[in-house]
Amino acid sequence: MIIYPDLDPNAIVLGGFSIKWYGICHFVAFILCYWRLIAKKTAAWTNEQVTDLAFYLVVGMIFGGRIGYLLFYSPQDITLNPVNLFQFWLPGRSFHGGLLGVLLAILVYSYNSRRAFLDVTDFIAPVIPIGIALGRIGNFINGELWGRVTDVPWAMVFPHVDQLPRHPSQIYEFLLEGVALFLILNINFKSSNTVNNSLCNNICKNKSGLFLVFYAIVRIFVENYREPDFQGIFSNYLTMGQLLSIPMLVVGLGLIAWRYNKLVTNKAS
Repeated sequence: MIIYPDLDPNAIVLGGFSIKWYGICHFVAFILCYWRLIAKKTAAWTNEQVTDLAFYLVVGMIFGGRIGYLLFYSPQDITLNPVNLFQFWLPGRSFHGGLLGVLLAILVYSYNSRRAFLDVTDFIAPVIPIGIALGRIGNFINGELWGRVTDVPWAMVFPHVDQLPRHPSQIYEFLLEGVALFLILNINFKSSNTVNNSLCNNICKNKSGLFLVFYAIVRIFVENYREPDFQGIFSNYLTMGQLLSIPMLVVGLGLIAWRYNKLVTNKAS
């Protein structure tokens, strides 16, 4: 059994002003994601275009994450004070809300830049796990999103919660949603025109669909080891995180099937 280290969520405190490790994690994530996009961009993208896209993404993530959290997890706060929707500096973020905000931002960017929506999502999908991984590190430092009670050898006690051994679910999500998903989306898959490999080619190159499917599966799985949010529904058989991941899975599978069908149709013609 491991004892959760006494980590201070404040990295810097100056008088009444403080900088949180959580914020630093997100700042570092932005820098790394931006650097990765610049390093991996094709001739179809200029540095200026990547910078413009990054601005859209940050705005979508910040406001989407905050608004999504309130809508999905704390709607009573909106009723009490609608201004809470726009107080993005306050605690409380939702990955699914952030994703919707990012998709909306990409939609606006695609329209303004005359780019295909899915071309943009395929371009950024491989770097998203970097942000997720660093976000989960921030969750761990904050001592939040702890796991369910367990007796596994690596169970962790979070003293600020109780004295019960729990799954370190933040670490699970860091490894699966972050590290594993990054590796999967960044595999350099060599093209092949053989019939046997056409499906594998399509899935591996379909970064948007692959991201949606893998993240949804992992999130639905990990929620079984994470202490349910108080918004657990259907008598705790389905958490809010699982509920919100189901549409991701459906859309991701549909996107992969649609693109594969399009590939087969083009080859037949």
